[in-house]
Amino acid sequence: MFRRLKNIKSLKDFFGVIMLDYCPKCMSEKFWLEATYLKWTGLHLDLRHPKTFNEKIQWMKLYDRNPLYTQLVDKNLVKEWVADKIGKQYVIPTLAVYSSEEEIDFDKLPNQFVLKCNHDSGSVIVCRNKEQIDKDEVKRHFRERLAYDCSAVCGEWAYRNVPRMIIAEQFMEDKSGEALMDYKWFCFNGIPKIMYMCRDKGEHPTTDFFDMEFNRLPIRIQDPPSEVCPDKPVLFDEMKRLAGVLSKGLPEVRVDFYVVNGQIYFGEMTFYHLGGMTQIKPYEWNVKMGEMIHLPNNL
Repeated sequence: MFRRLKNIKSLKDFFGVIMLDYCPKCMSEKFWLEATYLKWTGLHLDLRHPKTFNEKIQWMKLYDRNPLYTQLVDKNLVKEWVADKIGKQYVIPTLAVYSSEEEIDFDKLPNQFVLKCNHDSGSVIVCRNKEQIDKDEVKRHFRERLAYDCSAVCGEWAYRNVPRMIIAEQFMEDKSGEALMDYKWFCFNGIPKIMYMCRDKGEHPTTDFFDMEFNRLPIRIQDPPSEVCPDKPVLFDEMKRLAGVLSKGLPEVRVDFYVVNGQIYFGEMTFYHLGGMTQIKPYEWNVKMGEMIHLPNNL
């Protein structure tokens, strides 16, 4: 700790080392969130009069505690909810659910499958050939991920009470052989308003934003846009309709889909895009997206 104290050169560093890393339980949740926002963005958080998308995301973390959110961020439990809303044909089949890494029964899994935790992001392991995977390494990976509390990183309370599990899912591959495209829809009270397409291209991922007429928008959040604008998805309007159904009654949520061999599949629901802790460029779009969120009056 004292070695790190020598490196403190600013208020931001002070919050990062002392307040956030060593005594998060010594402060109110509101103050901790304000300090974390300052640490990650370098900006002061206005919770009295939130204006930007990122500010309103922080407001909702504190004051919009709809218990339904915990089910919807659970990658296991949300499948039943989605099937009830739009039909089970849109849900990627689950092969097995495990409460610990030691329960993973590789012998009973097919040659190709996907493993991931239900309570986080980034824990996905895609198996294309069961004979070639390091089973011990897979177990080590999920042992670490099951211990990871993503609710503690940016104050995303909805993940706090998700019962942690490992899900085995059916491997999804398009006959084109290309990596699956993610279609992510920002929805506001059941109305999709912005969609972005992203595909993991190894060292060169891209992200392209569009309005609901498929006009390209000059938004950048992390990854750069493609050099050549993608074509409009054939199932654009149907994904838009389904996103509207799933987001009805929710002030703001991102609804994700894949399209595999002409069939739409649900991906996940995200209430706090990148924790609301990343830059949205140009800044005017941080404001414009913030204007799309109408905060509940009864909270």
